[in-house]
Amino acid sequence: MDSEFWLERWGRGEIGFHQREINAHLQEYWKCLGAAPGGQVFVPLCGKSRDMLWLRSEGHPVIAVEVSPLAVEAFFRENDLEVRVRRQGAFRRWESDGLAILQGDFFDLSAPDLVDVAGIYDRASLIALPPAMRQRYSAHLRAIAPPRSETLLVTMDYDQGAMNGPPFAVAEAEVTALYGETYAVQRLFVLDVLGENPRFRERGLSRLEERVYHLVPRNS
Repeated sequence: MDSEFWLERWGRGEIGFHQREINAHLQEYWKCLGAAPGGQVFVPLCGKSRDMLWLRSEGHPVIAVEVSPLAVEAFFRENDLEVRVRRQGAFRRWESDGLAILQGDFFDLSAPDLVDVAGIYDRASLIALPPAMRQRYSAHLRAIAPPRSETLLVTMDYDQGAMNGPPFAVAEAEVTALYGETYAVQRLFVLDVLGENPRFRERGLSRLEERVYHLVPRNS
């Protein structure tokens, strides 16, 4: 799975992964992070998530990355935001009043792009990627994130043999394997939400757990 997969999904309007409402876990658990008001937040693979608006309303400038120009354009249009667009290295930078989205490939990001980041919010990135790419993704994120930036990570876990992703199942043991060397992994929440998601039951699942983690840099 590569960038073309997601470009095609957005092109066909197959965006069932998009949440119209602000994520409840973000609102409940963001306060667990040490990102002070005014600290910049990084949102990887952001799509057109309205969670970015909530983070901004909490006083955080947002820097995000998204490969699909359709998603980026839709975010600013649907939220009636005036936008400025310019080049920034390999990216087109779309910016409006404390919100900036770098439109391009996540793997083209480098540490200078995130130098001001105080916290990271990942609801839709890790579960969007198959296993081999999750290893590459987490390694790249660990390499470019500022050493003291904490992360709020939201995942799903289910029997991967019962359904093809995305969203992919990410077990707690894998989260620890991907991040445990750099971060202390603290589980904040786990709940079976299959009853609230009948479309996944129709796809053959008997369990669908949402999990929320707080990743705290070990050198902090």
